Amino acid sequence: MKEKILNIETVHQCNCCLGCKTLHPLASAIDLSKASLEQQTIKFDFYTVLIIEGEVEEFLFGRKYYDYSNASLVFLMPGESIKIGKSKAFPTKGWLLAFHPDLLTQTSLGEHINNYSFFFYKIDEALHISQREKKKVIECLLSIEEELRHAIDCHSKTLISRYIELLLDYCTRFYERQFITRSEASKEIIKQTDILLDQYILSGKSKNNHTPSAEYCADILQLSPHYFNDLLKFESEKDIYEYYQLKRLDKAKKMLLNSDNTVSMITEKLGYPSVQYFSHWFKKLTGIVPNRYRLVQN
Repeated sequence: MKEKILNIETVHQCNCCLGCKTLHPLASAIDLSKASLEQQTIKFDFYTVLIIEGEVEEFLFGRKYYDYSNASLVFLMPGESIKIGKSKAFPTKGWLLAFHPDLLTQTSLGEHINNYSFFFYKIDEALHISQREKKKVIECLLSIEEELRHAIDCHSKTLISRYIELLLDYCTRFYERQFITRSEASKEIIKQTDILLDQYILSGKSKNNHTPSAEYCADILQLSPHYFNDLLKFESEKDIYEYYQLKRLDKAKKMLLNSDNTVSMITEKLGYPSVQYFSHWFKKLTGIVPNRYRLVQN
């Protein structure tokens, strides 16, 4: 039997499903302890931030032993679905923040909402926060709720969006902290990235200067492209293009130490379009041409 999906199209419909009053047609902050819903898969047609408190086994969302367990945050883009556990019981401790894209028109948040890359992460790449971080998240949600309870006027949209923006800025900080507390796991991902880039070169896929994309690497590593790119930038301060170019440079240097490897052979092996291109690129990054580098090192 095909799984039934509950498609929640509007913020008002979301409030109705969770038994809450609609204070604003485009935004809602819902205390899940006051809500009740049984549904295995739910699709939201608006931005959704789900804050789940406690140690509920079915809602770990990729939590590991080195993560905090006070609460987990999941960020959903409009049109994205979330699958609840087998019990079909929606979380009963936490919050759900819903805001429609129309709320963001002509606001600061609307101009850079896509910069919050965690909205593009997989569900199991959720944010797991400490007690102190949870307190700050709840403070932001209460500020949003307070503004929602204010009579709607010409300032409402601006103030609500600013409070949401503040919450997302804190979440950016907390995700960066999570990269730090996941340092060893992140280093293992970087190690695996190095291996797959080596394989990419050896397989001949780098021919004609082709560069592996974040999507290519993330798919092999079973990560979302945005999470992979954010992790790589946090660990190396490079995006995949820059990281790969430095990887090829390191290989070129090692190959030049072997006199049996001609510049032409290295050019072909590493996928550069021509010897002239390789020599120009090598000099740009090292300050000297390949043959001069070989002489100096030997």
